[in-house]
Amino acid sequence: MSDTKHSHGAPLAARTPQQRMVELLRTLAPAEGMTDAPLEGVKFLRANHPMPRRPVMYEPSIVIVCQGRKRGYLGEQSYIYDAQQYLVLSVPLPFECETEASIDEPFLGISIRVDLTMVAELLMLLNETHGAVDSEPRGIYSTPLDEPLGDAVLRLLEALVSPFDARILAPSIVREICYRVLTGVQGDAIRAALTHQHHFGRIAKALRRIHTEYDGDLDVETLARESGMSLAVFHAQFKNVTSTSPMQYVKTTRLHHARLLMVQDGLNASAAAARVGYESASQFSREFKRLFGLSPVDEVKRMRGTLDPVVPPPQRPVTAARKYVTTN
Repeated sequence: MSDTKHSHGAPLAARTPQQRMVELLRTLAPAEGMTDAPLEGVKFLRANHPMPRRPVMYEPSIVIVCQGRKRGYLGEQSYIYDAQQYLVLSVPLPFECETEASIDEPFLGISIRVDLTMVAELLMLLNETHGAVDSEPRGIYSTPLDEPLGDAVLRLLEALVSPFDARILAPSIVREICYRVLTGVQGDAIRAALTHQHHFGRIAKALRRIHTEYDGDLDVETLARESGMSLAVFHAQFKNVTSTSPMQYVKTTRLHHARLLMVQDGLNASAAAARVGYESASQFSREFKRLFGLSPVDEVKRMRGTLDPVVPPPQRPVTAARKYVTTN
Protein backbone atom coordinates (compact mmCIF):
# COMPACT_ATOMS: atom_id res chain seq x y z
CA MET A 1 0.00 0.00 0.00
CA SER A 2 1.46 3.37 -0.99
CA ASP A 3 1.61 6.23 1.46
CA THR A 4 -0.80 8.27 -0.68
CA LYS A 5 -3.52 5.64 -0.33
CA HIS A 6 -3.01 5.07 3.37
CA SER A 7 -5.96 7.25 4.41
CA HIS A 8 -8.39 4.53 3.30
CA GLY A 9 -8.68 5.99 -0.19
CA ALA A 10 -10.75 8.96 1.04
CA PRO A 11 -10.81 12.09 -1.10
CA LEU A 12 -8.59 14.85 0.26
CA ALA A 13 -11.55 16.99 1.33
CA ALA A 14 -13.14 14.08 3.23
CA ARG A 15 -10.07 13.20 5.28
CA THR A 16 -9.92 14.15 8.92
CA PRO A 17 -7.13 16.49 10.07
CA GLN A 18 -5.39 13.55 11.74
CA GLN A 19 -5.52 11.47 8.55
CA ARG A 20 -4.05 14.41 6.64
CA MET A 21 -1.25 14.76 9.25
CA VAL A 22 -0.43 11.06 8.91
CA GLU A 23 -0.35 11.33 5.12
CA LEU A 24 1.97 14.34 5.25
CA LEU A 25 4.31 12.75 7.81
CA ARG A 26 4.59 9.56 5.77
CA THR A 27 5.97 11.76 3.01
CA LEU A 28 8.07 14.04 5.22
CA ALA A 29 9.52 11.13 7.24
CA PRO A 30 10.00 8.37 4.65
CA ALA A 31 12.64 6.44 6.63
CA GLU A 32 12.84 5.23 10.21
CA GLY A 33 14.55 7.50 12.65
CA MET A 34 14.63 11.26 12.92
CA THR A 35 14.49 13.44 9.83
CA ASP A 36 15.47 17.12 9.91
CA ALA A 37 12.71 19.43 8.72
CA PRO A 38 13.65 22.34 6.44
CA LEU A 39 13.28 24.56 9.52
CA GLU A 40 15.79 24.64 12.37
CA GLY A 41 14.56 23.09 15.60
CA VAL A 42 11.87 20.96 13.92
CA LYS A 43 12.28 17.23 13.34
CA PHE A 44 10.08 14.44 12.03
CA LEU A 45 9.90 11.11 13.89
CA ARG A 46 9.15 7.66 12.52
CA ALA A 47 9.34 4.08 13.83
CA ASN A 48 8.02 1.08 11.93
CA HIS A 49 8.46 -1.38 14.80
CA PRO A 50 7.68 -1.36 18.53
CA MET A 51 10.59 -0.51 20.80
CA PRO A 52 10.92 -1.69 24.41
CA ARG A 53 11.41 0.59 27.40
CA ARG A 54 14.85 2.21 27.25
CA PRO A 55 16.66 5.21 28.75
CA VAL A 56 16.26 8.44 26.76
CA MET A 57 17.05 12.10 27.21
CA TYR A 58 14.92 14.80 25.61
CA GLU A 59 15.76 18.45 25.10
CA PRO A 60 13.14 21.09 26.05
CA SER A 61 10.60 20.42 23.33
CA ILE A 62 7.01 19.95 22.21
CA VAL A 63 6.37 16.45 20.82
CA ILE A 64 3.15 15.94 18.86
CA VAL A 65 2.27 12.39 17.80
CA CYS A 66 0.03 11.84 14.79
CA GLN A 67 0.04 8.02 14.79
CA GLY A 68 1.27 5.37 17.21
CA ARG A 69 2.02 5.89 20.88
CA LYS A 70 4.85 6.45 23.30
CA ARG A 71 4.84 6.00 27.04
CA GLY A 72 7.42 7.84 29.11
CA TYR A 73 8.42 6.99 32.69
CA LEU A 74 9.89 9.50 35.12
CA GLY A 75 10.21 8.23 38.67
CA GLU A 76 6.78 6.97 39.75
CA GLN A 77 4.98 8.91 37.02
CA SER A 78 4.13 7.74 33.51
CA TYR A 79 3.15 9.88 30.53
CA ILE A 80 1.32 8.78 27.38
CA TYR A 81 1.70 10.81 24.22
CA ASP A 82 -0.25 9.79 21.14
CA ALA A 83 -2.72 11.27 18.66
CA GLN A 84 -4.86 12.48 21.57
CA GLN A 85 -2.12 13.79 23.88
CA TYR A 86 1.09 15.69 23.23
CA LEU A 87 4.21 15.97 25.36
CA VAL A 88 5.89 19.14 26.62
CA LEU A 89 9.28 19.23 28.32
CA SER A 90 10.33 22.57 29.79
CA VAL A 91 13.75 21.31 30.92
CA PRO A 92 16.16 18.64 29.56
CA LEU A 93 15.17 15.40 31.27
CA PRO A 94 16.48 11.83 31.28
CA PHE A 95 13.68 9.28 31.56
CA GLU A 96 12.61 5.96 30.06
CA CYS A 97 10.41 5.47 27.03
CA GLU A 98 8.71 2.71 25.05
CA THR A 99 7.12 2.95 21.60
CA GLU A 100 4.07 1.31 20.04
CA ALA A 101 4.35 1.02 16.25
CA SER A 102 3.94 -1.42 13.36
CA ILE A 103 4.66 -1.65 9.65
CA ASP A 104 1.00 -0.96 8.81
CA GLU A 105 0.69 1.87 11.36
CA PRO A 106 4.15 3.32 12.02
CA PHE A 107 4.80 5.74 14.82
CA LEU A 108 4.73 9.23 13.25
CA GLY A 109 5.33 12.50 15.03
CA ILE A 110 6.94 15.92 15.00
CA SER A 111 9.28 17.44 17.57
CA ILE A 112 9.61 21.21 18.00
CA ARG A 113 12.47 22.52 20.12
CA VAL A 114 11.43 25.05 22.76
CA ASP A 115 13.24 28.22 21.65
CA LEU A 116 13.82 30.20 24.85
CA THR A 117 14.38 33.45 22.93
CA MET A 118 11.00 33.11 21.25
CA VAL A 119 9.42 32.18 24.59
CA ALA A 120 10.90 35.28 26.21
CA GLU A 121 9.44 37.49 23.46
CA LEU A 122 6.02 35.88 23.82
CA LEU A 123 6.14 36.22 27.60
CA MET A 124 6.73 39.96 27.27
CA LEU A 125 3.54 40.19 25.19
CA LEU A 126 1.66 37.98 27.66
CA ASN A 127 2.62 39.97 30.75
CA GLU A 128 -0.70 41.77 30.80
CA THR A 129 -2.66 38.52 31.06
CA HIS A 130 -0.31 36.19 32.95
CA GLY A 131 1.09 36.81 36.39
CA ALA A 132 3.56 34.79 38.45
CA VAL A 133 3.25 31.02 38.66
CA ASP A 134 1.28 30.17 41.78
CA SER A 135 2.60 26.68 42.39
CA GLU A 136 5.65 24.59 41.53
CA PRO A 137 5.25 23.26 37.96
CA ARG A 138 6.58 19.98 36.62
CA GLY A 139 9.28 19.43 34.02
CA ILE A 140 7.15 17.17 31.81
CA TYR A 141 3.47 17.13 30.87
CA SER A 142 1.28 15.08 28.56
CA THR A 143 -1.80 17.07 27.62
CA PRO A 144 -4.89 16.57 25.40
CA LEU A 145 -4.41 18.02 21.94
CA ASP A 146 -7.08 20.69 21.42
CA GLU A 147 -8.45 21.87 18.07
CA PRO A 148 -6.53 25.18 17.76
CA LEU A 149 -3.19 23.49 18.40
CA GLY A 150 -4.03 20.56 16.14
CA ASP A 151 -4.97 22.98 13.36
CA ALA A 152 -1.65 24.83 13.74
CA VAL A 153 0.30 21.55 13.59
CA LEU A 154 -1.51 20.53 10.39
CA ARG A 155 -0.75 23.91 8.79
CA LEU A 156 2.91 23.56 9.83
CA LEU A 157 3.18 20.13 8.19
CA GLU A 158 1.55 21.47 5.01
CA ALA A 159 3.97 24.39 4.95
CA LEU A 160 7.01 22.15 5.44
CA VAL A 161 6.20 20.24 2.24
CA SER A 162 7.10 23.31 0.16
CA PRO A 163 10.60 24.85 0.41
CA PHE A 164 9.20 28.37 -0.03
CA ASP A 165 6.35 27.87 2.46
CA ALA A 166 8.81 26.30 4.88
CA ARG A 167 11.05 29.36 4.74
CA ILE A 168 8.35 32.05 4.73
CA LEU A 169 5.28 30.64 6.51
CA ALA A 170 6.55 27.89 8.83
CA PRO A 171 8.43 30.12 11.34
CA SER A 172 5.27 32.07 12.17
CA ILE A 173 3.30 28.82 12.58
CA VAL A 174 5.94 27.49 15.01
CA ARG A 175 5.57 30.76 16.92
CA GLU A 176 1.81 30.20 17.03
CA ILE A 177 2.30 26.64 18.33
CA CYS A 178 4.62 27.94 21.03
CA TYR A 179 2.02 30.57 21.96
CA ARG A 180 -0.74 27.95 22.19
CA VAL A 181 1.41 25.82 24.48
CA LEU A 182 2.39 28.82 26.63
CA THR A 183 -1.25 29.73 27.15
CA GLY A 184 -2.18 26.13 28.00
CA VAL A 185 -1.69 24.21 31.23
CA GLN A 186 1.97 23.53 30.33
CA GLY A 187 2.78 27.23 29.98
CA ASP A 188 3.51 27.71 33.67
CA ALA A 189 6.41 25.25 33.52
CA ILE A 190 8.04 26.89 30.50
CA ARG A 191 7.49 30.34 32.01
CA ALA A 192 9.02 29.32 35.33
CA ALA A 193 11.97 27.62 33.64
CA LEU A 194 12.85 30.83 31.79
CA THR A 195 12.14 33.42 34.49
CA HIS A 196 13.64 31.35 37.36
CA GLN A 197 10.42 31.59 39.34
CA HIS A 198 10.14 29.37 42.40
CA HIS A 199 12.52 26.49 43.06
CA PHE A 200 11.63 24.95 39.68
CA GLY A 201 13.00 27.88 37.71
CA ARG A 202 16.27 27.87 39.64
CA ILE A 203 16.66 24.12 39.12
CA ALA A 204 15.97 24.67 35.40
CA LYS A 205 18.86 27.15 35.32
CA ALA A 206 21.14 24.56 36.98
CA LEU A 207 20.06 21.94 34.41
CA ARG A 208 20.95 24.26 31.55
CA ARG A 209 24.39 24.80 33.07
CA ILE A 210 24.92 21.05 33.41
CA HIS A 211 24.09 20.58 29.73
CA THR A 212 26.52 23.31 28.78
CA GLU A 213 29.39 22.16 31.00
CA TYR A 214 28.75 18.42 31.45
CA ASP A 215 32.32 17.61 30.37
CA GLY A 216 33.87 19.84 33.05
CA ASP A 217 34.17 19.74 36.83
CA LEU A 218 30.67 20.15 38.22
CA ASP A 219 30.20 20.08 41.98
CA VAL A 220 26.85 20.12 43.72
CA GLU A 221 27.89 22.74 46.28
CA THR A 222 28.57 25.30 43.53
CA LEU A 223 25.34 24.49 41.70
CA ALA A 224 23.37 24.86 44.94
CA ARG A 225 25.05 28.14 45.82
CA GLU A 226 24.42 29.57 42.35
CA SER A 227 20.79 28.50 42.66
CA GLY A 228 20.45 30.38 45.94
CA MET A 229 19.60 27.25 47.93
CA SER A 230 21.12 25.31 50.77
CA LEU A 231 22.63 21.98 49.79
CA ALA A 232 19.75 20.06 51.39
CA VAL A 233 17.06 22.14 49.69
CA PHE A 234 18.87 21.95 46.33
CA HIS A 235 19.05 18.13 46.54
CA ALA A 236 15.35 17.89 47.43
CA GLN A 237 14.16 20.30 44.73
CA PHE A 238 16.45 18.78 42.10
CA LYS A 239 14.95 15.36 42.75
CA ASN A 240 11.42 16.82 42.61
CA VAL A 241 12.11 17.99 39.04
CA THR A 242 14.28 15.19 37.67
CA SER A 243 13.48 12.18 39.92
CA THR A 244 17.22 11.70 40.44
CA SER A 245 20.13 13.21 42.35
CA PRO A 246 22.29 16.01 40.90
CA MET A 247 25.39 13.84 40.43
CA GLN A 248 23.38 10.96 38.97
CA TYR A 249 21.86 13.46 36.53
CA VAL A 250 25.36 14.68 35.57
CA LYS A 251 26.49 11.09 35.05
CA THR A 252 23.43 10.22 32.95
CA THR A 253 23.90 13.34 30.84
CA ARG A 254 27.54 12.44 30.17
CA LEU A 255 26.62 8.88 29.20
CA HIS A 256 23.89 10.01 26.79
CA HIS A 257 26.28 12.49 25.16
CA ALA A 258 28.97 9.82 24.91
CA ARG A 259 26.54 7.45 23.19
CA LEU A 260 25.65 10.22 20.75
CA LEU A 261 29.33 10.85 19.97
CA MET A 262 29.93 7.15 19.29
CA VAL A 263 26.87 6.81 17.04
CA GLN A 264 27.18 10.14 15.21
CA ASP A 265 30.91 10.74 15.01
CA GLY A 266 32.33 7.21 15.18
CA LEU A 267 34.33 7.76 18.38
CA ASN A 268 35.36 4.62 20.24
CA ALA A 269 34.40 4.15 23.89
CA SER A 270 37.68 5.50 25.29
CA ALA A 271 37.61 8.64 23.16
CA ALA A 272 33.94 9.28 23.94
CA ALA A 273 34.54 8.74 27.65
CA ALA A 274 37.36 11.29 27.67
CA ARG A 275 35.33 13.78 25.64
CA VAL A 276 32.47 13.81 28.18
CA GLY A 277 34.70 14.07 31.25
CA TYR A 278 35.47 10.50 32.35
CA GLU A 279 39.02 9.86 33.52
CA SER A 280 38.59 6.08 33.68
CA ALA A 281 37.51 4.19 30.55
CA SER A 282 36.71 1.08 32.60
CA GLN A 283 34.46 3.07 34.94
CA PHE A 284 32.76 4.58 31.90
CA SER A 285 32.09 1.14 30.42
CA ARG A 286 30.65 -0.16 33.69
CA GLU A 287 28.34 2.81 34.17
CA PHE A 288 27.36 2.80 30.49
CA LYS A 289 26.27 -0.84 30.66
CA ARG A 290 24.42 -0.20 33.93
CA LEU A 291 22.37 2.55 32.28
CA PHE A 292 21.77 1.14 28.79
CA GLY A 293 21.95 -2.60 29.50
CA LEU A 294 24.60 -3.18 26.81
CA SER A 295 28.31 -2.52 26.40
CA PRO A 296 29.23 0.63 24.43
CA VAL A 297 30.11 -1.44 21.35
CA ASP A 298 26.86 -3.44 21.44
CA GLU A 299 24.74 -0.37 22.12
CA VAL A 300 26.22 1.46 19.14
CA LYS A 301 25.46 -1.58 16.96
CA ARG A 302 21.87 -1.59 18.27
CA MET A 303 21.42 2.12 17.65
CA ARG A 304 22.76 1.94 14.12
CA GLY A 305 20.70 -1.15 13.38
CA THR A 306 17.33 0.03 14.65
CA LEU A 307 17.57 3.76 13.95
CA ASP A 308 15.35 4.64 16.90
CA PRO A 309 13.20 7.65 16.03
CA VAL A 310 14.73 10.15 18.46
CA VAL A 311 18.33 9.73 17.30
CA PRO A 312 19.46 12.97 15.61
CA PRO A 313 21.16 12.82 12.22
CA PRO A 314 24.96 13.20 12.04
CA GLN A 315 26.36 16.58 12.99
CA ARG A 316 29.81 18.08 12.84
CA PRO A 317 31.93 17.02 15.85
CA VAL A 318 32.60 20.63 16.75
CA THR A 319 28.93 21.19 17.59
CA ALA A 320 27.79 17.76 18.70
CA ALA A 321 29.36 17.91 22.14
CA ARG A 322 27.66 21.18 23.04
CA LYS A 323 24.08 20.50 22.03
CA TYR A 324 21.24 19.20 24.15
CA VAL A 325 21.16 15.47 23.63
CA THR A 326 18.05 13.71 22.35
CA THR A 327 18.58 9.99 22.18
CA ASN A 328 16.71 6.72 22.40
